[in-house]
Amino acid sequence: MNKIIYLLLFITTFALSETIEEEVKNNIDCLILEDENSIICKYEHERVDIDKEIQVQWIDPLGQLSRERTLLIPAGHGSIYDFRYISGRLKGIWQFKVIDNDIKLDTSFEIK
Repeated sequence: MNKIIYLLLFITTFALSETIEEEVKNNIDCLILEDENSIICKYEHERVDIDKEIQVQWIDPLGQLSRERTLLIPAGHGSIYDFRYISGRLKGIWQFKVIDNDIKLDTSFEIK
């Protein structure tokens, strides 16, 4: 009986680990927190064992580069955040872009 329980436990653990270890896709998303006067943008990537530099760009509704930064993602980390305050920003559709070597991602959000 114990062997069956251990076997089921092993199979369940193995199946769950396969699900958890699915390939991580690079992703970006922005969240507007009006009550905190903040825009928070997050970039997720596959964890690597070396420090990694990425470029982030904020493009205003007029298509002008509002801010460009080089950010360091420490080894072993899976994400990085950049934020700005809402007040003082042009109203309209903004773009947030990330350049990670040959990977280029962008998302948009609206300031009303």
